[in-house]
Amino acid sequence: MPNLKELKNRQVSVKATQKITRAMQMVAAAKLNKAQESAQRARPYVAKISNVMSNLLSSVDEGSAPQLMIGNGADNVHLLVVATADRGLCGAFNTNIVKLANQEIKTLLSNGKQVKILCVGKKGYDLLRRNHSDKIIDFISLKEVKNVSFNEAELIGGNILKRFEEGEFDVCKLFYSNFKSVISQIPLVQQLIPLAFEAEQHSDEASLSDNSIYDYEPEESDVIEELLPLNLKVQIFQGLLENAASEQGSRMSAMDNATRNAGEMINKLTLQYNRTRQAIITKELIEIISGAEAL
Repeated sequence: MPNLKELKNRQVSVKATQKITRAMQMVAAAKLNKAQESAQRARPYVAKISNVMSNLLSSVDEGSAPQLMIGNGADNVHLLVVATADRGLCGAFNTNIVKLANQEIKTLLSNGKQVKILCVGKKGYDLLRRNHSDKIIDFISLKEVKNVSFNEAELIGGNILKRFEEGEFDVCKLFYSNFKSVISQIPLVQQLIPLAFEAEQHSDEASLSDNSIYDYEPEESDVIEELLPLNLKVQIFQGLLENAASEQGSRMSAMDNATRNAGEMINKLTLQYNRTRQAIITKELIEIISGAEAL
């Protein structure tokens, strides 16, 4: 049985930890409001540019379509862009994204495909290099970035576009976590190259499905050439914003659980301390009484 000093030291230690987790919870809650607002404000823009791209590309002849739209005709080398956080203590946020990426890697390798990994965020890099260090071709850290901006998306997008132009891969996919609520963040995979649009995007604006009623200035092909790289960077930007909100939501939830667990542990240690102290007092009283009787 631990003595009173050991129990007291453990109480002090757990109370100090509880103060830290409570402070981290409050900081995460403050950051979450801003990150959530940024992610929600970006969603309509991302949906609109996807609709514009979908309707423009529906009228393009596949033979003359840009490579960013239809790919280079091969499906052998896959680039997986795994976006995670640079910091831990955020629950299963990083683990869930890496888990989804590992499933994709396993599927691709079983189908005889070659896999390359571009890590965005230190935690994903640390988790993936344990089993796939030979597949990681680059690592981008956003640790010094306080608030995610389009500059980071341009940096990552430019890296991807340069590698595609040099023929380093055939298909590119982005892994990130979609923010639903503080307790719900869903890891997703989105194909960036070649472009993949969901079916509902074609039906959202049926009136725009017939591009023959529009005159483009400049030509459609010029508009598409300009919008395709921008659309890729916008999709990456959305992923980074969703990740930022998901990270803070997951951290807030994790720190709340840690604070509650610390409180329960403090109660148990206090009870154990009081029982041990009472047992020591009772033992001393018995010894005094026994000695008095012996006299």
